[in-house]
Amino acid sequence: MNPSNETHQQQQQQILPNVHNPLQFTIVLPHSDTNSNPNSSLSNPSNVNDLLTLGIPRKRRRGRPHDTLSSNQVYNLPPEFPNNHQTTQNSFGSNHFDRNPNIGSNQAAQVGVSDEIIVINKEATSEALIALTAGFPADVLTEEEIDAGVVSVVGGIEQVNYILIRNHIITKWRENVFNWVTKEMFLDVVPSHCSKLLDSAYNYLLSHGYINFGVSPLIKDKILAEANTKGNVIVIGAGLSGLAAARQLMTFGYKVTVLEGRKRPGGRVYTRKMEGGNKVAAADLGGSVLTGTHGNPLGILARQLSYPLHKIRDKCPLYRLDGTPVDSKTDSKVEIAFNQLLDKASKLRQLMGEVSQDVSLGAALETFWEVDNNSSNSEETSLFNWHLANLEYANAGLLSKLSLAFWDQDDPYDMGGDHCFLPGGNWRLVHALAENVPILYEKTVNSIRYSSDGVQVAVNGGQVFEGDIALCTVPLGVLKSGFIKFTPALPQRKLDGIKRLGFGLLNKVAMLFPNPFWGTDLDMFGHLSENPSTRGEFFLFYSYANVAGGPVLMALVAGEAARSFESMPPTDAVKRILQILRGIYSPQGIEVPEPIQTVCTRWGCDPFSLGSYSNVAVGSTGDDYDILAESVGDGKLFFAGEATTRRYPATMHGAFLSGLREAANIYHFDTNRALRGKIEKNPSKNAYVCGSVLADLFREPDLEFGSFSVIYNKKDLGAMCVLRVGFVKKGQESWKEGQLYSNKLIFQQLQSHFNQQQEVHVYTLLSREQVLELREVKGGDEMRLNYLIEKLGVKLIGRKGLGPGADDVISQIKAERSKSKPAVTVKSGTLKPKSAMKQKLVRKAKILRKNNNLLLPVKGVGGNDVEVKVGGSSVSGMTKLVVNESIPSVNMNVGEGLIGNFSASASASDPPNVEGLGVGVGAASHDWDLVELDGEML
Repeated sequence: MNPSNETHQQQQQQILPNVHNPLQFTIVLPHSDTNSNPNSSLSNPSNVNDLLTLGIPRKRRRGRPHDTLSSNQVYNLPPEFPNNHQTTQNSFGSNHFDRNPNIGSNQAAQVGVSDEIIVINKEATSEALIALTAGFPADVLTEEEIDAGVVSVVGGIEQVNYILIRNHIITKWRENVFNWVTKEMFLDVVPSHCSKLLDSAYNYLLSHGYINFGVSPLIKDKILAEANTKGNVIVIGAGLSGLAAARQLMTFGYKVTVLEGRKRPGGRVYTRKMEGGNKVAAADLGGSVLTGTHGNPLGILARQLSYPLHKIRDKCPLYRLDGTPVDSKTDSKVEIAFNQLLDKASKLRQLMGEVSQDVSLGAALETFWEVDNNSSNSEETSLFNWHLANLEYANAGLLSKLSLAFWDQDDPYDMGGDHCFLPGGNWRLVHALAENVPILYEKTVNSIRYSSDGVQVAVNGGQVFEGDIALCTVPLGVLKSGFIKFTPALPQRKLDGIKRLGFGLLNKVAMLFPNPFWGTDLDMFGHLSENPSTRGEFFLFYSYANVAGGPVLMALVAGEAARSFESMPPTDAVKRILQILRGIYSPQGIEVPEPIQTVCTRWGCDPFSLGSYSNVAVGSTGDDYDILAESVGDGKLFFAGEATTRRYPATMHGAFLSGLREAANIYHFDTNRALRGKIEKNPSKNAYVCGSVLADLFREPDLEFGSFSVIYNKKDLGAMCVLRVGFVKKGQESWKEGQLYSNKLIFQQLQSHFNQQQEVHVYTLLSREQVLELREVKGGDEMRLNYLIEKLGVKLIGRKGLGPGADDVISQIKAERSKSKPAVTVKSGTLKPKSAMKQKLVRKAKILRKNNNLLLPVKGVGGNDVEVKVGGSSVSGMTKLVVNESIPSVNMNVGEGLIGNFSASASASDPPNVEGLGVGVGAASHDWDLVELDGEML
């Protein structure tokens, strides 16, 4: 049930022989995100050894996988990782060497760390594949790595060496996920001249949770050993995302308090203990299937705990309304037709363009079915409706509300490998993650107040928790409800994203029987429905007999039926299920007994979830996941959860990874804020002459030519230089959202600001050699600006966008000058009172996405952050610049990449409403008792 679409065409399967695999799984490569990183350019394969073709299970095959749907991805191994270890520059093919001076730490260093590709071992290709399963492209950096400044030159030999080191570190940890890998373990294999790249790769992987995460004893000891040396973080929600973030933050040295409304951890991952008649079993009433084992962090947790995984077998027979099995030929015919309809829907959205955003997937599929299959009989129509129900299960949403344009936008990132159950239930993972994490239960959060001073989180009963930072991991359904009051209110951009994204529903009925009468040779089977409105009612049954510890059968309710099921009496639900089961098995001479215990979920009514998982609804896009993930309040309030990850939404591993992501964001945002504070708290002593250290240093630049000025450390000729470009006020420029500018127009616009009165400054870091090259450019400022942007490939940004690497450079220049010059003394009485000084405003630039381009809206008021981006897609976000309020907004779009324009905006206690039914075995009359669950897991 996984047809190819316009971006994933079926291709002939090829096999890569003799690839070492420390994961002990078949390697599956997540599709490279060429949209998010335009630097990606995989070369065309020249032979079979350059190809990897691997079947990737799409979201649509969450229920029943079909053999005809093993759509395969072909991945080209880039020439940077040749088996013969080529070490010449020619092996780079057509890679573009973009210079990126805005490095994130004091690794600034010099371009040309090595003139050739290093050789760590003979498994570079294999290690590249392992890194791909962790989400890293084979031949380019991720946007996150570029933003972190892991290399000083993007696209060069330094980048390839960094990637080789990064892949090696990932592989070594994946070989033994019980261990805590240290930087020292790689000193013998990484050449000494690449030590800075080793530091960069290791620190990035560690801080972003790609290595050394989980629940092995050595990793848990790191959490206990770290003192609370950082700030105080309040995590709202003890689901997978909250637990992952809490553990990671504790490793970083933060004091963490987790507030959970329920009486248990896990959130929408909930394992219910079922027992009766000397039978005991565990049933997953929430998240249950590990969708893909290759690179799945939950699979890594299972390995650390030595828990085996049970592969869900592909066999899934379907049964008619009367209980007889569906003919295999008819089944195959309808399945093929359904796949073809999905292909047609994909082609339709290509033809429709943006209009497809306003059309539902359901409307397209049902229209195609009516046109192409007008002669179909009732059984074929029932089979078609079964496939629609399975699709609604995969997306937890009505097809009539799913976006035709973007419903499967996360398909390229699906983790390959088998779909699995964890024997004993997923509570085993939750229990391990919650160990030693300070969780306060039955703390229902009703308001979150955030400001520059910190956060205040109020819970039921009036108790208020105070901290430096808060991480909100509540489900999208809770955010949609508005139950939690945010002060100040969340930005309208985020509120709109919350409203646009869909949040669907899936319910389950778990039944413990005296014996597994359905057999243990299959893990699922399906049942057809006559009425399209009830096509999702008990359409799929999962057998837990091999994993639950007892004979448990799970019936699923999806689509419209899932909503009506919320009000269906439990007795009616069980009677209907037994009617279906007896219709299937009684003709075979198999007796279907009464269940010993039955539990029905009500996720839509559960106040702590108000639904099951997210989807891309009509009018929404994958960008809305990114919007939900954005922090607010200048790094005081962060967001995590499955609805904040566009790559892995609606999955348990997506929730877990989002927690690791936000722990890294909190750590880096907090660290950068502290570094900025060090410089801001130590300004020049002559406060009247200058408003910052940088402005003071540029009063006497070391080099000046035209509107360009440079400062550098004269004692260290190899250190980076700070370049400042000045331009001045001209009349307010008009701009309409979505308007694009040609390079020529942008150069003209920027050039027109020179030779005026009021000056605005933008900055970048350059090497000494680059500065001298720039100075020698003939033709004045315009030609120098063109050379800087087009030839050197840098971006000009506001002061605070330079990052901690620039802070170090500036501090060193200041220290060197302080030693060589006497301090400037300001006479008493020469400083103007604050009221007489010109007021400064802090302006903030926020990154927006439109299609694959980064756009920033212009508000047209007061001062502006100014950033110029050239080529590529790297734009530094959340950049702040202190500017005079009289400075106009400036729009710049320079070079190959679209920069867009810049903003001037001033600176619950129960499980899923579950109803339990106790049934006496063989009782003539049923005494149904509603059992209120306290939420405790096994």
